[in-house]
Amino acid sequence: MSEQNNDKQDELWMRHALMLAYKAAQLGEVPVGAVLVKDNQLLAEGWNQPIAGHDPTAHAEIMAIRRAAQVEQNYRLPGTTLYITIEPCSMCAGAIVHARIERVVFGAVEPRGGAAGSVLNLLQNSQLNHQVEVQSGVLAEECGQVLKDFFRSRRKNRQK
Repeated sequence: MSEQNNDKQDELWMRHALMLAYKAAQLGEVPVGAVLVKDNQLLAEGWNQPIAGHDPTAHAEIMAIRRAAQVEQNYRLPGTTLYITIEPCSMCAGAIVHARIERVVFGAVEPRGGAAGSVLNLLQNSQLNHQVEVQSGVLAEECGQVLKDFFRSRRKNRQK
């Protein structure tokens, strides 16, 4: 696949992840969406659900990985690409490495807890048994804006 086609596919799948982030926001969850793709086909999707599920591990990435593992009937997910609206945290990065996901594409950086280069880089750490190809900044402004809007709204509602 040419680089230009790859860029178009990355934007297409990131828009799908953004749609899921908006779904999370509507449910009162921090707006993060994730889409797991194999052979340019949707394998699984997820959105943040820790509040509704009373589950601190129910991040968008984890939800997508869990569903994909069930679909594939395998806890390893080689040859897949995970699209996430924000840089994964260390918990999610660990799951990505353990699942042997080939590539991660994310939108907005997470300067306070990102584990794909901002604070840590677990996805490409040579001390681990698997390294992940990382592409950052795909639709970064839009991905960051959904988070900014969500937290601005929460702060505004708290003041009332």
